[in-house]
Amino acid sequence: MILEVAILPVIAGKNAEFEAAFRQASSIISSMKGYISHELQTCIEDSNKYLLLVHWETLEDHTVGFRGSEEYQEWRKLLHHFYDPFPVVEHYTLTQKYH
Repeated sequence: MILEVAILPVIAGKNAEFEAAFRQASSIISSMKGYISHELQTCIEDSNKYLLLVHWETLEDHTVGFRGSEEYQEWRKLLHHFYDPFPVVEHYTLTQKYH
């Protein structure tokens, strides 16, 4: 399993519009091959900053399957105009888990 991590800097004053668009976009990503789960969190210190966490079965499910799909073009139309600057996306694999 791969964890996609993106810090999303949303343009000030666009939070409500962004969150509504993200709810709509969630159905796109959740329908993709290899998708496991995702969550969106709001930064406590900076309400214009969000954290997107997406679990994928493989790295390629995200980088090739999703990003190379027609569905990704719709995702882009819904969300990418809210970001300034454009987010950095990184991928992680589990090293250790504690309970």
